[in-house]
Amino acid sequence: MNPIKKTIELGDGRTITLETGKLAKQADGAVELRMGNTMLLATVVSAKEAGEGVDFMPLQVEYKEKYSAFGRFPGGFTRREGRASDYEILTSRLVDRVLRPLFPENYHADTFVNILLFSSDGVDMPDALAGLAASAALAVSDIPFNGPISEVRVARIDGQFVINPTFAQLENADMELMVGATYDNIMMVEGEMDEVSEADLLDALKAAHEAIKVQCKAQMEFAEAVGSTVKREYCHETNDEDLRKDVWEKTYDKAYKIAQAGSADKHWRQQSFDAICEEYLATVPEEELEEKTPLVKRYYHDVEKEAVRRCILDEGIRLDGRKTNEIRPIWVETDYLPGPHGSAVFTRGETQSLATVTLGTKLDEKIVDDVLNKGTEKFLLHYNFPPFSTGEAKAQRGVGRREIGHGNLAHRALKRMFPEDFPYTCRVVSDILESNGSSSMATVCAGTLALLDAGVKMRRPVAGIAMGLITDKGNVKHAVLSDILGDEDHLGDMDFKVTGTKDGITATQMDIKCDGLSYEILAQALEQAREGRMHILGIINEAIPEPRADYKPHVPRIVTMTVDKDFIGAIIGKGGETIQGIQEETGATISIEEIDNKGIVEIAGTNKESIEAAVARIQQIIAVPEEGVIYTGPVKSILDFGAFVEFMPGKDGLLHISEISWDRIDNMESTGIKEGDVVTVKLIEIDKKTGKFRLSMKALQEKPEGYIERAPRNNDRRRNNNDRRNAGGDRRNNNSRRAPRNDNND
Repeated sequence: MNPIKKTIELGDGRTITLETGKLAKQADGAVELRMGNTMLLATVVSAKEAGEGVDFMPLQVEYKEKYSAFGRFPGGFTRREGRASDYEILTSRLVDRVLRPLFPENYHADTFVNILLFSSDGVDMPDALAGLAASAALAVSDIPFNGPISEVRVARIDGQFVINPTFAQLENADMELMVGATYDNIMMVEGEMDEVSEADLLDALKAAHEAIKVQCKAQMEFAEAVGSTVKREYCHETNDEDLRKDVWEKTYDKAYKIAQAGSADKHWRQQSFDAICEEYLATVPEEELEEKTPLVKRYYHDVEKEAVRRCILDEGIRLDGRKTNEIRPIWVETDYLPGPHGSAVFTRGETQSLATVTLGTKLDEKIVDDVLNKGTEKFLLHYNFPPFSTGEAKAQRGVGRREIGHGNLAHRALKRMFPEDFPYTCRVVSDILESNGSSSMATVCAGTLALLDAGVKMRRPVAGIAMGLITDKGNVKHAVLSDILGDEDHLGDMDFKVTGTKDGITATQMDIKCDGLSYEILAQALEQAREGRMHILGIINEAIPEPRADYKPHVPRIVTMTVDKDFIGAIIGKGGETIQGIQEETGATISIEEIDNKGIVEIAGTNKESIEAAVARIQQIIAVPEEGVIYTGPVKSILDFGAFVEFMPGKDGLLHISEISWDRIDNMESTGIKEGDVVTVKLIEIDKKTGKFRLSMKALQEKPEGYIERAPRNNDRRRNNNDRRNAGGDRRNNNSRRAPRNDNND
């Protein structure tokens, strides 16, 4: 096939070009996407047959950025790309969540979508183009897919919505959303906001969908030009319609009664539903049981789903007996653990999060080294979902994609309410101990409580709630559900998570599984979410009305100093010798960086004494010598005419033999002063021309009565003249009887 191109005009002078037939031609579908100097290659390959016994869509989406795309070397010893970064995993999830619902329900072949960033100039954001590239690859393939789709980033900048802003533009946005949609329906939303209204969020969705429609239309034309509108034939399911009908007739009424019971006991409900299926299987002849069991379970799953949905739509009865807008019982407790710097338990129904907060120094910041993003993060949130939280008997093996995604949502929900001038690096960890419903929203609530317990002066508390939706065919009836259960998420048409403060929304995540969801229904869901959020915020406020007045005793205290940038080198010392010495002597932790031509020194310690000692040492280094001030320091070298004393760190002054005592001293040996002795001196003169320092010990002694100043002998006068020429602020060579001549001494 000869290369075929399609250009999409974005309306702001930028264009996107799709091309196929040139690269990766052995894949089922491959598209090269270019926008400016950004180039992505998306490929898709799907097996011809489904695996034995597979009754789901085994889709894997991988987004990967090559360091060479931005002219960089990867870090680490191997200097090659390794495991996916959190950013790459999150981008993969964004694409997966839009594609997955649009494959035919009976298509079960292993399908792999790979999106590779091969070129970037760091201007345009490639993650906003990944969904378009993946969909275009599917469009030019023969793989069955009910698309096309596209994704765009919409940001509000200076009150205007901007589609796919650049990295620089995004820095000024107060709202940022990634939206995925088909030509007709929004399928996925994820983003963060600075306390915006529900109406503003809907306006952003509308602006994004209009841009997506243009990109979907272009893909349809692209597929026609390629000639790939006819898809492959497949048969991944074997059905028995008579058996399906029999299962429905004999189990539906029983399943409906369980749904109608409205029991809050999750285990009773599940056991009761399972018993109906087991009862039916008991009627299947033994010789047919092995063949029919998978079919019976699949058909019964559809029965259970329909019974639960009809019970909600027709009678307004949810699985646990709640009203559609009712929130499950909530209990919270702060300061739950003695060891962490802040902790809290948040329990909503059968979902429970135990959150902890750890406060650290700048040295604890997370280092970010992605292809297009380098820097540090001082507010971290990690989410853990152990199998025991849902009663599963299996080991926990590392952090999965789901945990990274849920943790990222909670992080985005809280980070804009994190105080900008907070001196600590902060890590929130949410361990989910029970789960039946949105554990990410429980994480947001528990995280808020733990931050307040740690004494973090949040701008405002944040709460989150998950909304669900049940619709019938044609959207004749619908029910918006507040605080959905896990089963309502699985059996429903929407999972819409909304977090915010009393003043507005801070983050959202939405996945939609049905067609034709109207903006009116979305508006209803947002209003119902706002009411639920206010209810939860009220409970949080009762538990802890304001942040802890002071940090807990074992929280490291931090003192920040601003110094002239010229002192940064002196504080660090050669090879870090000075700063390391201060840390060893005082027990404090010190970090320093240059910001806006100033040195910002951060001193942290577990007790007041260590911090004060470190501050005193640094103040000595940055102090400016003043005439008339008394100093104490070690003797660095002894000469015929006096001694050099380090009266301040890195600053030496001459203590002339005539300034040691009011009594006449003929030689330095008679004074008893040795190298290393610590002496107290007064700075009596700073030479305005040379900057040399003259010190005195006798100025600190009482002048004897009747003291007569005697003129020096001739040889003394000559020696004193030499002394004045040689006096200075730098250390002398201890092996020399006379100070060497150099620019500092003359």
